[in-house]
Amino acid sequence: MALKRSLVPQSVYRRQLAARLKELRDATGLTLTEVADQLEVNQGSLSRIENGERGTTPVLVRALLDLYGVKDEARRADVLDLVRADKEQQKPWWRKYSTVLTPTRYDGYLALEAGATHLASYQPMLVPGLLQTEDYARAVISQMRKDLSPPQVESLVRVRMERQNSRLDGEVPARLWAILDEAVLSRTVGSVDVMRDQMRKLVEASERSNVTLQLLPFSLGAHPGLYGPFVILTFPPPTRDLVWLENPKNSVYLESPEDVENYTDVFDQLRSTAFDPSETHTHIARISKELEE
Repeated sequence: MALKRSLVPQSVYRRQLAARLKELRDATGLTLTEVADQLEVNQGSLSRIENGERGTTPVLVRALLDLYGVKDEARRADVLDLVRADKEQQKPWWRKYSTVLTPTRYDGYLALEAGATHLASYQPMLVPGLLQTEDYARAVISQMRKDLSPPQVESLVRVRMERQNSRLDGEVPARLWAILDEAVLSRTVGSVDVMRDQMRKLVEASERSNVTLQLLPFSLGAHPGLYGPFVILTFPPPTRDLVWLENPKNSVYLESPEDVENYTDVFDQLRSTAFDPSETHTHIARISKELEE
């Protein structure tokens, strides 16, 4: 299994820019050495730009577009927009929380999630972060991260709430498909009051146009999801899908086609055996009503 470990993976826009520039160079038949010689730039730098390992500037990209014979203004503007978007994504809203995010590579996940169009999440034990209430998130973080001080816990809670505003309620909301094991609903996190509010939020989430919820019932028995939670992130072409596996100190992302296909197959199996969205809504609404009584 190919594991890629990085603190902050390349932005989606950088990946797209890299692919676009390589495609344009290949179309001319020029080698990296020839391009470097003609523009009098370092070949290694050009290689890292085409591999998505580093960003670049509008000045260099304009020179590349001129060399590659790209004269159409719309095509030039599309490529230059990717340069600017990559620079903007290097100044994310979560940077102010870096002291609590960096140790667990959580900022790496946020960088990926920020550019995803679709998120396929499987959670066997907890409500996904994008659907947690503030009190539920606080209870989860404070109990799972005993190494954090109360102010640090509050910082992570704020990150989680800002994530929800950014990805589910932003100008271009992501499409979330979340599959939960029934254990998520049975596990009391925080208190009965916390769970009551959380069930209410799940009911509301299941009614959103950009959120699909499915529940895996206990009656299903053993299933492929018992290996643990994961998130599959889908990006605008040509960026490939990725899988994120979160661990306490060493979270990783997988990007090989074989790994992504494997997790996609597992998600599809879970989706086909889980309650459909309507049944899931009914089940969660019933639990929510019981907690209200």
